[in-house]
Formats: sequence, structure tokens, C-alpha cells
Amino acid sequence: MDYVEIEVKARTVDLAVEAAMQELGIDTRDEVEVQVITEPVKGFLGMGGQDAVVRVKRRPAKRRRNRKRRGNEDSAQSGNKNTANRQQDATRSAKNGEKRSTRKPERQSGGKHVRTESKVSDDRPTMSLEEQATVTREFLEGLVDAFGLEGTVNTRIEDDVIVADVEGDQTEAMVGIRGTVRSAIHELTRTVLQRYSQDTARLRLDIAGYAERRRKALSIYAEQLIEQLAAEGGEIMLEPMSPADRKVIHDIAGEHAGVTSYSEGEPPRRYVVLSRVDGSEEE
Repeated sequence: MDYVEIEVKARTVDLAVEAAMQELGIDTRDEVEVQVITEPVKGFLGMGGQDAVVRVKRRPAKRRRNRKRRGNEDSAQSGNKNTANRQQDATRSAKNGEKRSTRKPERQSGGKHVRTESKVSDDRPTMSLEEQATVTREFLEGLVDAFGLEGTVNTRIEDDVIVADVEGDQTEAMVGIRGTVRSAIHELTRTVLQRYSQDTARLRLDIAGYAERRRKALSIYAEQLIEQLAAEGGEIMLEPMSPADRKVIHDIAGEHAGVTSYSEGEPPRRYVVLSRVDGSEEE
């Protein structure tokens, strides 16, 4: 008979195997074959971990064969009896399978077993903006301590957006080249908020004043490129940038009637193209 094979995910391999055995209706581990698909991985500060994934199926039972061959039987008669025996075995196997497990896997039209999974309810609470701001501040303070740095974290709410500022001379180490570390911390903080609340607020994070300095530098850079376009025309393709940096360029370009901007490429190599609009003049 075909033995149902299921995959289960849990915090550890042992917990995943126990859950699979319970689903298959098996009491002892000797009755199953276990294949570890993914080993569990611990996360940083309780985030970013990975559960274990195992594939489990019932171990085939050993059968005794008491039948003896008969060399005198007619081949046609033997074939008919073998067919009847196979049908009886299939019937008995199906009945035994129904007795062993009360949960039967669904079958697709192709005959493959499909594991049915119950929907897990979302037990996360709905937190207010103030509560989410508190979670953000506490997480970032713990992160600064984990880096072994001295700094302070301030949070406020502006237009339904949580604004978090990590300040201190030593916190420059949390910025990284072109803000790569800051971007990673921003995504990690958003993940923390999503873990604690259903309706996650938007988050704007600045570390050591980098975001403001970057915005001003990009604004000056964009103004210089727009002046070049006004004098020479054509198009200017900028280097790949993050979504926040591209928005600064688009905002500056939008302030000039004779210039248009658009993004091209695929992340993370997406970039901005500045182009002068034909037939219009800069005031």
C-alpha cells in the first residue's frame, strides 16, 4: 500500500516529529521514517530564526509469506486467482488504513495525497500608534546595547508615521556604507512591529542624522543635474539607489516644470533617469 508522507514545521526537530506522529496516529517513533529537510536556526534577539522542517512517513510493516508455489496449476487459472488475491489485499489494506487513522488525506484527481492544514487564527493584538512607538523605542535601545555603543533613541508620531531617531556619535557604526546597515535595521524594526501588532504603522528611521544629511546631499546633486539638463538637454541616468533615495530625486525633479523623472531596472539595481521635457522652458 502507499504510505502517506507529510511535512511538518516546528521550533525543533523533535517537536516536528511528535506533531507528525500525532497527525498520522502513530504512538512509537520506531514506526516512522524521518527525513530532516531543514535544521532549526536561532535568530538574533529572538527575530529572524528558522523552524525545523521534517518529512515523516509510516515505516512499512514486515509481512510473512506462508503461500507455497504450485507447479501443477494451469497458468490462466493462476493468473485469475492472483488478480482476485490482489483485489482482496487492496480491500483489506483500505479497511486497515481506515481503522488506524481517523484523519484521511484528501486525494487530487491524479491520485496524490494532499495534506490538509487548518487555518491559524491571528492572535496578535491591535496596538495603537503610541504603543507601537514604545515597542520601536525599546527594540532600538536594546539593539544599541547589543552593538556595545552609547546612544539614545527618541520616537514621535507625525501624520500616522512613527519617526525614530537614534542619536549619538558612536551610533555612526550602525549606518554602514551608503546606509546599508541602517536600511537593514529599518527592515528588522518593521518585522518586530509586525510580530507584535496586526495593523503595523509606517516607520521612518534615522541614525546619527544620516537620513537628513543624505537627503540634503541628494537634493544638491539633483539640482546640479537639472541645471545640466537645462543647458544640454537629453537624459541623465543616475547610479542605482534605494527607494528612499530615489524618492528624493523624484521630488526635486517634480519641482521643475521642464524636467521629468522615472525609475528603471530591477531591485536592487533600480535607478532614476532624469530627462528634459521638449518644448518647455525652465522658469
